[in-house]
Amino acid sequence: MLISSISLRCLSRNMAEGDTLISVDYEIFGKVQGVFFRKYTQAESKKLGLVGWVQNTDQGTVQGQLQGPISKVRHMQEWLETKGSPKSHIDRANFSNEKVILKLDYSDFQIVK
Repeated sequence: MLISSISLRCLSRNMAEGDTLISVDYEIFGKVQGVFFRKYTQAESKKLGLVGWVQNTDQGTVQGQLQGPISKVRHMQEWLETKGSPKSHIDRANFSNEKVILKLDYSDFQIVK
């Protein structure tokens, strides 16, 4: 099979840009409730073009799911671990159930009440 150099460049570029879609669950621990963490998470996710959801838990954490291109999800994971909302204090972030997906399960990013 012959692959043109143009096809290889396109393939390499797409792989480098992280076009593979993934889904990952998250839970954030620390001072993350009552500090607009969900609102900022929604805004940052939308800015990156990600879909999914975020909600407060009864245990005082924030949890949710991110879906989108792997490079954008990685950026959001770093944001969740290190930045959050201005008045938040993040102790740790747990990420689980990461998987490659063929299509997005959501059409936008929602705050779940």
